[in-house]
Amino acid sequence: MSDLFDDGRLDDADALREGDSRLRWLAESGARVRIETEAAAPAIAALDADVGPRAIVVAGTDARLLRAVLEPVCPVPFVAWPGPALPGWAGALDLVVVLDPVGHDPEAASAVHEAVRRGCVLVACCPPDSGLAEHAAGRHTTVLPVRTGDALAAAVAMLAALHRLGVGPEVDAADVAAALDRVAVACSPHRDLATNDAKNLALALADALPLVWGGSVLAARAARRVAEALRRSSGRPALAADAGHLLPVLDAARPRDVFADPAADGDQPIRPALLVLADGAQEPFVREQRGRLSATALAHDVRVEVVEADEGPEMARYAALLATGLYVATYLGIGLGTATG
Repeated sequence: MSDLFDDGRLDDADALREGDSRLRWLAESGARVRIETEAAAPAIAALDADVGPRAIVVAGTDARLLRAVLEPVCPVPFVAWPGPALPGWAGALDLVVVLDPVGHDPEAASAVHEAVRRGCVLVACCPPDSGLAEHAAGRHTTVLPVRTGDALAAAVAMLAALHRLGVGPEVDAADVAAALDRVAVACSPHRDLATNDAKNLALALADALPLVWGGSVLAARAARRVAEALRRSSGRPALAADAGHLLPVLDAARPRDVFADPAADGDQPIRPALLVLADGAQEPFVREQRGRLSATALAHDVRVEVVEADEGPEMARYAALLATGLYVATYLGIGLGTATG
C-alpha cells in the first residue's frame, strides 16, 4: 500500500489484475439486472394488482433508493424504515417491502418476522434458499428470488413488482441494463488512460479530498454510494452531501501554492476536488446549487470534475452515474496499490 498514486498502474496488466474481481463484477452489472428481473418475472406476474395498501414500509438494502424513486409518485404514505422490526402502526392493511439480496441482514429478518406476525402484505427480495425466505413464508407473502446478490439488480426487480402493485412508476430493466453495458464499455480496463474517463477521474482525485454532489434525489443517492466506494478503495476521506454542507468546505479551501516544493516543504494539506454527478435534472434549484458550487470552487482554485448521464429514463441515468463512480473508485485503489481481488 502506498500514499502515492501511480498512473502507470492503470494501464499495466499486472496491476489491473489486482482489481480483476471487482472490475469483472462491474462489467457484469447489466447481465445481473437481466438475470434478476427474469428470475422475478413469474412472482411479479402473480402479484395481486388490487392490493391497494394503506401505507408502504420498505426495509433492508437500498430502501432509500426505492424511496427516492417512489416518493414523487406513490399514491400512499411511504416510509424507508432504517431500524429493526417495523413501525408500531404497521399492520394488515399495509405493504411491507424487504430487500436483502444476500439473505443475511438481521434487520431485514426482523422486519420480515414482524410483517408475517402482524399479517402485513409482504414482498421480500432475497435468495430463495435463504433463512430470510424461510421466515417470510406465509399466505400474504411474495418472494422475489435473487440469484446474484446484486443490490441494484434486486432493486430494479422490486421496482417492477411495485409498479405491478400500482404504487410505483414503470422501470424498464432493459434500459437500466443497457446503460450499465455502455458504462462497462466506456470504462473497460482495456481502454487506456487517454480514452477512459473513469481512469482519468481516478487520476484527478488521486491527491484530493473528493466532495461528491448530485443535484436530483437519485443523483444525490448515487453520490453517497460513490463516496462510500471512494473511501473503501483509498482509505481516505470522501464526502457526499448537499450544496449547503459542501459550500463551507469549498470556502475553507486554502489557496494553492504554485511554488510549493513537496520535497522541501514536506506534506502539503490535502485539497478538495468537487465531483459533480449530473443526471440531466433541469429544475431551477438544481441549476442554482450547481452554479453556486462551481463558482465557489472556481474562486478557491478547486478542481471540478463532472460525470454526466443525461440519456434514458431516470433509473438508467442513476445506474450509469453509480457504475461510473464505482469504476473510478476501483481505479483509484489500483493506482494507490490498495485494490484487492
